Amino acid sequence: MAARHAGLPHGAAIPTLVRWGLSPDADLVYRTLATFGPRALPVLASDLGLPPRRVGVALEELAAVRAVVVPGRSHEVWAPAPPATVLAEVRRRRPRVVDLDEYARRHRAVVGAVLPQVGGLRANHLADRATTRQRIAELIAVERREHLSVNPERSFAPDAARAALPLDRRLLARGVRVRTCGVPPSDGDASCAAARELATLGWDYRERPDVPLKLMVFDRRVALLPADPLDLEAGAFEIDEPAVVGAFIALFEQLWSTARDPRRGGVPPIALTPREQAVLALLAEGHTDSSAAQQLGISRRTIAYTMRTLMDRVGVENRFQLGLALGATRVVAPLSEAPQGDDG
Repeated sequence: MAARHAGLPHGAAIPTLVRWGLSPDADLVYRTLATFGPRALPVLASDLGLPPRRVGVALEELAAVRAVVVPGRSHEVWAPAPPATVLAEVRRRRPRVVDLDEYARRHRAVVGAVLPQVGGLRANHLADRATTRQRIAELIAVERREHLSVNPERSFAPDAARAALPLDRRLLARGVRVRTCGVPPSDGDASCAAARELATLGWDYRERPDVPLKLMVFDRRVALLPADPLDLEAGAFEIDEPAVVGAFIALFEQLWSTARDPRRGGVPPIALTPREQAVLALLAEGHTDSSAAQQLGISRRTIAYTMRTLMDRVGVENRFQLGLALGATRVVAPLSEAPQGDDG
């Protein structure tokens, strides 16, 4: 199954369009066109094993963001726009990096809406960023049930990431439930190894186009938020008034209910077992299931089971889609089609 790259310049990366609000079907269709070159709708439907109507809807979605050339007649060949052009267009259409003045206004409005419920804010002022980080570490050290956070940052300074990662690991290692509601990263496709590691440990993460404030809640008893939303060096307010903490928890749950897991429906990181690597390498060279089984000294049924298990793990419906997913993560070159006569 020799891979073809008629639509994709050598070494170019295909953006993960799901991260930018497009559907998984649109992502698969664009990935097919960008990898294998222009296709007519019926051919796309056949390649992907999807109903033509679903492919048609996906093409309309892609046309709306100028990711494909709009055909003049039905059955005309659809051609992909260059990945860099598509990424620039979806970035333009998505909300830009936070408008700081608007963010500060919304932050203060949210906090101001909470205060009348309790007749004012009685809080411990942590004087600066260093003091705030030290206090966060102390609160995390005694957490036992749940850690909630809302993060408006689209990127993090390296020192902030280094400070947060060990604390998150400790929470997860103790069995504390960790939920974070954030916003899409500034490049839309960044895949952080640390985030992937935390996800395997149980970190629960969702995204919204934007969030109104920065917030942490420790074991549903203490809330922490910046003293000045535009200047983290101004420290933070630590609040333990039950009514205020409860209001911030309610706000978090509202944001959480309207957020989505950006990894769901996209192309996840894929770690292959040695057997999967060996099977895929032979299939990519053009072997059938039978000849690959003979080369590896295993049964044809084991080959089929290995591929089916991998497809289920990646969340795709057939071998063509699997090849696109594996190619997107640079695990293997995309597979052009399933071998004739072999069940997929």
